[in-house]
Amino acid sequence: MGIHDQRLQDTIALAKSKPGQLLIDGQWVNALSGETFTTATPATGQVIREVAKGGPGDIDLAVAAARRALEEGPWSRFSPFERQAVLLKLADLVEEHWDDIAKLDSLDLGNPITRTAAGKRRSVGLLRYYAGLATAIHGHTIETSAPGNPLAYTLKEPVGVVGAINPWNGPFGMSVWKIAPALATGCTVVLKPAEQAPLSPIYFGQLCLEAGVPPGVVNVISGMGDAGAHLAAHPGVDKVAFTGSTHVGQRIIEASAGNVKRVTLELGGKSPNIVFADANLDKAVPAAAMAVFLNSGQICSAGTRLFVEEAVYDEFIEKVAAFTTSLKVGDPLDLETQLGPVVSQEQMERIIGYLDIGREQGATVSAGGGRILEDGLEKGYFLQPTVFSGVDDDMKIAREEIFGPVLSALKFTDIDDVVRRANDTSFGLGSGVWTRDISKATQMSRRLKAGSVWVNSYQLMDPAVPFGGYKMSGYGRESGVEHIEEFLNTKAVWIAEG
Repeated sequence: MGIHDQRLQDTIALAKSKPGQLLIDGQWVNALSGETFTTATPATGQVIREVAKGGPGDIDLAVAAARRALEEGPWSRFSPFERQAVLLKLADLVEEHWDDIAKLDSLDLGNPITRTAAGKRRSVGLLRYYAGLATAIHGHTIETSAPGNPLAYTLKEPVGVVGAINPWNGPFGMSVWKIAPALATGCTVVLKPAEQAPLSPIYFGQLCLEAGVPPGVVNVISGMGDAGAHLAAHPGVDKVAFTGSTHVGQRIIEASAGNVKRVTLELGGKSPNIVFADANLDKAVPAAAMAVFLNSGQICSAGTRLFVEEAVYDEFIEKVAAFTTSLKVGDPLDLETQLGPVVSQEQMERIIGYLDIGREQGATVSAGGGRILEDGLEKGYFLQPTVFSGVDDDMKIAREEIFGPVLSALKFTDIDDVVRRANDTSFGLGSGVWTRDISKATQMSRRLKAGSVWVNSYQLMDPAVPFGGYKMSGYGRESGVEHIEEFLNTKAVWIAEG
């Protein structure tokens, strides 16, 4: 086991061969301050490379470039067909260079290479889906009752300059999810990726240029929180698209008030995954575990509250614990690895704090429970995937978003009991239901207060299906035709006889 050093060094060399500067107006430039920051691999803590540290002044330059491209540059004259062609070319380039993209994300984030490699279908699919929608944007003619029988119709126009602010848990995929619909609608973008994993988003900027995206249409500013905060409040930004924590989302809402920006938010979650006694338990066991442990628990819609019907609770938790202990945690660049490290030492220490709290509040550790300090993994931020059983609804591990490989298992008695408890949260992003009873499945899908309900599955995604949250998990939708609407203004036109 341990980390394969030569493979690691080869991947670091790959990362150093890609851009590390800011992309502003089609040019790779240093930060105005001249400052840089380092990004490190969570597998060993080793520095990968230095990256330009953009600040508020760099955001100003990027927003100005995006405004020029929107209003004066060739982008404003691109037809839907031409925008579609650019997106299709971009999809081809992403597909061609996916091996490099996957390695960058595994190196920077720690996600196992098998999972980052498998992300190609989704990223390429999203780009091609939005390419299709680029030629499907249209308004409506409307029959009115106004005197004189005027002609009335609507136009769909790009909302303008978009500030896209992304988290670290899906560096490349999140970048596609923000930039592709903006390009499809004719908007321009300033992307601020998370400082913990900036490498693949910067590289995506290079691929956009190679695909024929004009200068200024896509700008990428790596940096810290001050850059993101300035982007969110910037008076030259017409819309903010944000994915991240609920706390930061609230601050973005406040910042948007200055010029009444459009805002879409995909925030945190504490999603229930509900297993009824009549479910296919053999199928539900691995799915319930990986609903939490995928990406080492660093997914906002992870099914971290596992509700199991009383009649099968003990049997099911025993099987989930056994499956959990069988998972291979290790080198993210190893094809046999199933779980990698968490993203940083700070994140690891935060999760360990919750492990301690779970024990202190009386939950039982049925699997895992701590840091991995053997098998050559001691320099990285590796945690054992953990199953807590005997969890009560009011425990912190059952109420707060941990964002780590920690599953809290709770027992329930009937539908009314589990619906009430599943909905007793400030979040409403995802949810899962496991049952062979179609009546029970449809009843649960109606009663759960969440943006997604997966029945006999978990975390399924498709470019055509909208994704987003209820309550404090945010508002707006990504994917599907609804996503395009988030980047469009509707203009009403009235034409009366002259």
